[in-house]
Amino acid sequence: MNNLSNAKPLAERMRPQTLADYIGQEHLVGEGSVLRNMIESKQLHSLIFWGAPGIGKTTLAQIIAHQSDLPFFSLSAVDSGVKEIRQIIELSKKAGKAILFIDEIHRFNKGQQDSLLGAVEKGYIILIGATTENPSFEVISALLSRCQVYILQPFMVADLKHLVYNAMEKDPIMAALSINILEWEALLQLSGGDGRRMLNLFEIVVNALPENDLVITNEKVQAIVQKKMALYDKTGEQHYDIISAFIKSMRGSDPNAAVYYLARMIEGGEDPKFIARRMVIFASEDIGNANPNALLLATTCFQAVELIGYPECRIILSQAVTYLASSVKSNASYMAINDAQALVRKTGDLSVPLHIRNAPTKLMKEIGYGEDYKYAHSYEGHFVNQEFLPEDIAGTKLYDPAENPSEDKMRTYLRQCWKEKYGY
Repeated sequence: MNNLSNAKPLAERMRPQTLADYIGQEHLVGEGSVLRNMIESKQLHSLIFWGAPGIGKTTLAQIIAHQSDLPFFSLSAVDSGVKEIRQIIELSKKAGKAILFIDEIHRFNKGQQDSLLGAVEKGYIILIGATTENPSFEVISALLSRCQVYILQPFMVADLKHLVYNAMEKDPIMAALSINILEWEALLQLSGGDGRRMLNLFEIVVNALPENDLVITNEKVQAIVQKKMALYDKTGEQHYDIISAFIKSMRGSDPNAAVYYLARMIEGGEDPKFIARRMVIFASEDIGNANPNALLLATTCFQAVELIGYPECRIILSQAVTYLASSVKSNASYMAINDAQALVRKTGDLSVPLHIRNAPTKLMKEIGYGEDYKYAHSYEGHFVNQEFLPEDIAGTKLYDPAENPSEDKMRTYLRQCWKEKYGY
């Protein structure tokens, strides 16, 4: 067993300090590129780095700061707010100008982002934001218009291998060991294109192997990682396991398990909007018309989470999760669209019946568009029996209400209208 416990994580030890050591993102930092020219000329402007986790956003920000000779401040949007922003703005004013790096800037709500505008506009602060989410949706337009967005690409396989070989050669701890990588597939797959995760996985594996047998194979990697991985990793396999357990607990009407997995995600630093977004989907997929209020509540939850952010939004998430888990369930709407799409793929672009086609021109009216269409509200009960599906699939039932009080009412109404045609 190799003892690396007292050292900083390998990814941190190998963090590049200059552009010469930076791996990947040639389109941004290669010779003659716009960003490289900006850094080397020290003609800095506010910018946002957008890309997946672990592909060099924070490192680029630190390199810019190092080469700019300006004061550098760093905040994480997970645990910082307006108070911390104002403190840094005051320090920046005293210094004349400073760089402020905000990691996960998409987690700042509108008020927090608004608090940056004045300092960015007046030039007290050169803002560098990092986000894994599309800034067009997550950054307010006033702030976005003051920043240049740079898109970082995921690491290629060659880049990930380069990171590891670089560590084996230049990191004093790794260079002192006789490491032999026979197989790469498991490391590459588990890293998910995340360079930081790749280096930390590599270190976990090396640390777990005996010093006299530092031969890395896929089987060894899988066995070691299963034992050593953290309880929750929002960028890896655990991320998908926990969200799966969360959804299945709500689907299984167990609010206790659902709120437990919610807590796992909150404690792991999961994006609250990701959680809320999945709940909106769940409200339609697994509850649907059995309780139409579920979708309203889930949508309101998402909006509230977007406005408030952590830590207070955990209470809103808990309310919504326990409501959805405790609600009557139906997947009838979900099955209906699945069946409808399957039918479309099978039958192709069937002709819409003439009587329900749009007829905006005289010619269309003359050839029968809209002819004999019966306006439902002109008939008793606001219903009249007529055909709406293409002729080739007439009579096909796609929506079958589930058995619950809300959809029982729908079935009763549909049976009254369409008993003979669809068999409700």
